[in-house]
Amino acid sequence: MDVSETGGSAALPQDLLAGQCPRLLDEWQWAPALWDSVRRAAAKGLSPGRYILAGPDPAGIRGTGGGVSDGIGHIRMGTMSLHESGDSVGHVSLGGLFGGQGEVGGYSDRMLSDISAMLVRGGWPGIIGKPDASAAQFVKGYCRRIIRDGAAFPDAPGRDPDKTRAVLVSLSTRTATPASRAEVLADAAASGQNMHANTLDGYIRDLRRMCVVENLDAWIPELRTKSVVRTSPTRHLTDPSLAAAMLGKDADGLIEDLKTFGSLFESMVVRDLRAYATALGGSVLHYRDGDGLEADAVIRLGDGRWAAFEADLGTTKGIDGGARSLLTLKKRVDDDVRSKMAFCAVITAGRVAYTRRDGVHVIPLTCLRP
Repeated sequence: MDVSETGGSAALPQDLLAGQCPRLLDEWQWAPALWDSVRRAAAKGLSPGRYILAGPDPAGIRGTGGGVSDGIGHIRMGTMSLHESGDSVGHVSLGGLFGGQGEVGGYSDRMLSDISAMLVRGGWPGIIGKPDASAAQFVKGYCRRIIRDGAAFPDAPGRDPDKTRAVLVSLSTRTATPASRAEVLADAAASGQNMHANTLDGYIRDLRRMCVVENLDAWIPELRTKSVVRTSPTRHLTDPSLAAAMLGKDADGLIEDLKTFGSLFESMVVRDLRAYATALGGSVLHYRDGDGLEADAVIRLGDGRWAAFEADLGTTKGIDGGARSLLTLKKRVDDDVRSKMAFCAVITAGRVAYTRRDGVHVIPLTCLRP
């Protein structure tokens, strides 16, 4: 049931909860009174999974309960990884590498043009296997809906669609970078959309609540050196297809613009690593310090084991540079942190998985699985 089509908050919670279970309530933020009704139902000890509330949280809801103690659990839903969509052959297992696997091997027949098409299509379940033109129309339509709705919430003031577009275009242009507030404001002003910094914060906050923007937080390990770890997040949209659509890039357009392709490919890698890390009970962060050393992604497991990753389309220069950065990071962290490092890898848009002589794995994204 789509709550937004039932009159929103005017609908009675008992009416929306009535009926056969399990019961999916989509866009439930338009009837936030449902939260307390579901909590009361959960408190009665009824069978689990009776109610599934899909959508972003209205402001403040997380502060009014939600956890094992009151029978409500939170599950982050993302778009599909390449392994979930059937586009990765899965020859290399992250779980195996964390478990001590020493070398990798595997082969994918996917070409760079295939990777570009997968990126533009995105991981949206409803369009997997659909013609490229249909997939592109779906993603563009979704972007239009985000902009048309102006990131509106029933508990927040309406947003100007033109400003929403300007913010999304800036974040798409600056995907996989620690774009500052000043940079995004400058981009918006250049497109004719001047706004105050607090206004920008409101747009980004609402886009995050809509699960459109999903930044990657910083990993802050203990270091052996005096380098200063940067704490700013890197900017990502939930699925790189959204950024491609906002920038007007189709699959051929990305092949012709390798700089943009590289940034969006990094975001694609982060999307898949997030899915795989979740399956392993881990989280994904990034590393950047004042000396310019970085790791595009770091997976950290609950027991302290970690792995570092660089993303590259697959050039020899890029792979070599990524491997050097990862090995430098390994030397830079203190002894206790280094002892818990499981492996490091460069994730590519290439076709062959192998382990270099320096121990760094080179893994095509289309060979990876949890």
